[in-house]
Amino acid sequence: MRLRRQYLTQNDCYQTGRTIRVRGVMVHSTGADNPRVCRYVPGDEELGRNTAGNHWDRPGLTKCVHAFVGKFADGGIGTVQTLPWEHRGWHAGGAANNTHIGFEICEDGLDDPDYFGKVYQEAAEFTAMLCQTYGLNPLADGVVLCHAEGHARDIASNHGDVLHWFPKMGKSMDDFRADVARLLKDAQDPGEPEEPEGGDGEVTYEQWKQFMDRYRRELGQRSAPEWGQEELEQAKALGFTDGKRPQDLASRQEVASMILRAVQESGAPADNIH
Repeated sequence: MRLRRQYLTQNDCYQTGRTIRVRGVMVHSTGADNPRVCRYVPGDEELGRNTAGNHWDRPGLTKCVHAFVGKFADGGIGTVQTLPWEHRGWHAGGAANNTHIGFEICEDGLDDPDYFGKVYQEAAEFTAMLCQTYGLNPLADGVVLCHAEGHARDIASNHGDVLHWFPKMGKSMDDFRADVARLLKDAQDPGEPEEPEGGDGEVTYEQWKQFMDRYRRELGQRSAPEWGQEELEQAKALGFTDGKRPQDLASRQEVASMILRAVQESGAPADNIH
């Protein structure tokens, strides 16, 4: 997931400042053939820039969602947050405004499976993140809905999104909820990643992160070698390190902390370090 923030502070919804207790997530799609997020936000170099002045960061608008999923300036897919998550959005046209975080998927011509696959995955990862943040079960009744489903429950206005698009690409909202639940489970308990068959298959970014996490766990469980044991004990005694996971990788923050503690112990001024 690629998440950026650009609040629509001039929008009447933001100015009103009402808040909600989050009970769910509502999925919308924009209903216009323009996959760029900068159609709806002022934008910047990363998001792309809105040059037409028709974005939603304007007073007098009676609609506002919490986020948009679509293309950034580089053509990649991402999510831009436009309201604080617990801010009351104006997206459902009904009671779901009081309970659900709402986001829009930027539509294209509804005929590109590649674009759909990418925004679908981004939307699922984004929804999983929200469910994890607020302790929501995406498979529970009424938690993750699209606008059309919200209308069927009489908590949203009469819109067809996203059921006019997802089925054309072989997906349903039940599929979406199941994918969100799977992503949420993976985030909470990643387990061990499957290795590519034959040892030379392609590895996805998510698999790479899981392999890296496993590698870090393995390093952290290794004992210090004999040749460095004495130095490690001295460093622990001087407070340079806690001595835990001696074979693991060190972050820049940890290295900086150890260097500065060593300098302080030596009594040398820190600005003399070269």
